[in-house]
Amino acid sequence: MNTKYRSQIGLILLSFIAFISLGLPDGLLGVAWPSIRETFSLRLDALGMLLIASTTGYITSSFLSGKLIAKLGVGGTLAASCFLTGAGLIGYTLVPVWWMMVLLGTVAGLGAGAIDAGLNTYVASHFGEGLMQWLHASFGVGVTLGPLIMTAGLNWFNNWHWGYQNVGMAQILLAACFVLTIRMWQRSPELLHEEEKKELRLTDYKTPLSETLKHPAVWMSLLLFFIYTGVEVAFGSWTYSLLTLSRNVPTEIAGLWAGSYWATFTLGRILAGLLTRQLGVKRLLVLGQVAAACGAVLLWWNPFETASIVAVSIIGFALAPIFPALVSLTSSRVGDHHAANTIGMQISAAGLGGAVIPGLAGVLAQNISLEAIPVYLTILFFILIAIYFSSSRQSAKV
Repeated sequence: MNTKYRSQIGLILLSFIAFISLGLPDGLLGVAWPSIRETFSLRLDALGMLLIASTTGYITSSFLSGKLIAKLGVGGTLAASCFLTGAGLIGYTLVPVWWMMVLLGTVAGLGAGAIDAGLNTYVASHFGEGLMQWLHASFGVGVTLGPLIMTAGLNWFNNWHWGYQNVGMAQILLAACFVLTIRMWQRSPELLHEEEKKELRLTDYKTPLSETLKHPAVWMSLLLFFIYTGVEVAFGSWTYSLLTLSRNVPTEIAGLWAGSYWATFTLGRILAGLLTRQLGVKRLLVLGQVAAACGAVLLWWNPFETASIVAVSIIGFALAPIFPALVSLTSSRVGDHHAANTIGMQISAAGLGGAVIPGLAGVLAQNISLEAIPVYLTILFFILIAIYFSSSRQSAKV
């Protein structure tokens, strides 16, 4: 029995490490973007090019994650993904022209997509909703550290290369760690109860994608992930620029509070993991969406001097339980037979939203002003809430 517990704990810890590694690059970009723009003499909305490139790789690998894991195993997929991401990030700092950095964004995206989709499917099938919150809290740890690392590099070395080089090297070291633990991932986890064994069969369904895509509930679910992740990434990517370029917050303070967005995000997921049993995952999901919408309204309104900073903290904390809760509830929305297919597609939809919505925010900032971004994201929050309640009604028909 002790061996079984040790095996499970080891797999869980490695999953957490993988999600920390996924979060680090996302946290770097928002703080680094003004300096990257200056290095390559770019327009404000050029960020969309890099996001679209990385998302192309992300969507491709997440759709193919099932085949990749079947061929390489979870440990092999983790190792390959971390290596690709690390190589892409270090490459950012070596290329002389912008288009090369955009191409490397595709490489980094390929590294992130398969492991994201694979681990979400694995945890949703094998473990509880509280553990899913903690898994995604690990992503928050990485994305919280990212802005702090980049801010340190900008302050100490006056360039953005240092942050990407260090995080890239950390990714490659993680790849080596996963290579050394491949045997551990090759062993199937020993589940403790018969109900858990039934849950394991969620990953065994061989439902064709064409059949899954016939269900309206599946499309509603994909739209939820597209909008939610787009809003989450847009706040993370544009908060620093909004605070420094539009609201005259000093760079050191803005960098700290851009990091606080992800810090409160992480804290919220840790607490959500503890509260899931008491409140229920559906209640946490509704409370998170409503509170995040209120925070977005405060950021738009900006009625007092520190309102922006307060709003950023509220939004980060409120968003925390939404993504992992939506993943955990996939089966209830689309049914067991379509859950595994839908989770992979949801991750792809999330990646697409994470590029398109922040990219459109950049277009608005370039053509109107940075102050258009809080308005745009507030509207999207209310659309998200409406789609969630509509999808909840639709799920009863599946």
